[in-house]
Amino acid sequence: MKKGIIGKKIGMTQIFDEVGNVIPVTIIQAGPCVVSQKKTTEQDGYNAVQLGFEDCKDKHATKAEIGHFAKNGLTTKRHLKEFRLEDCSGYNVGDVVSVETFAVGEKVDVTGMTKGRGYTGVIKRWNHHHLRMTHGTGPVHRQPGSMGANSTPSRIFKNKKMAGQWGNEQVTVLNLKVVKIDSEKNLIAIKGAIPGAKDGIVFIRDSVKA
Repeated sequence: MKKGIIGKKIGMTQIFDEVGNVIPVTIIQAGPCVVSQKKTTEQDGYNAVQLGFEDCKDKHATKAEIGHFAKNGLTTKRHLKEFRLEDCSGYNVGDVVSVETFAVGEKVDVTGMTKGRGYTGVIKRWNHHHLRMTHGTGPVHRQPGSMGANSTPSRIFKNKKMAGQWGNEQVTVLNLKVVKIDSEKNLIAIKGAIPGAKDGIVFIRDSVKA
């Protein structure tokens, strides 16, 4: 990884290119982030920078977080994220990382938390079929059906698709293209959809496949 930034998902829209083709994009408020900590191979065993995003009041942070920022003369931040970089020599504590870190046409990876759907059944969670709704089927239309064999092996195999919690997990979408950047408003338009709801926190980094 060579660079990264923390952002907030604003929503989706569409823009037109020079030819007139419609491009679906996700708008993200990326930064400005501040470097709150720098780690080096000599001291910590690896190279990384810790970025802070969005100011917040001290009452919304722990004493450890308040002391962490105060030690470096920074205001308290709501979100922290560590990015392992190949080279951290260009970063120092207190530096501001803006959306201009990325360029139009660049490929990026975006990580976010998907929308939590709660406890769902097999039809919604795994796209199973339901039983026919008529002809004496009974009140079992949305049930999962057989779980496995009877006496052999007398158990349910691992990874059986069953009802349970759906969503609210970290997902990374790879190799998305940066379509537009607005440095004045700290906005970046990325082609395609990214995980999470509106106002969700996302992490943008240069693509591992680039």
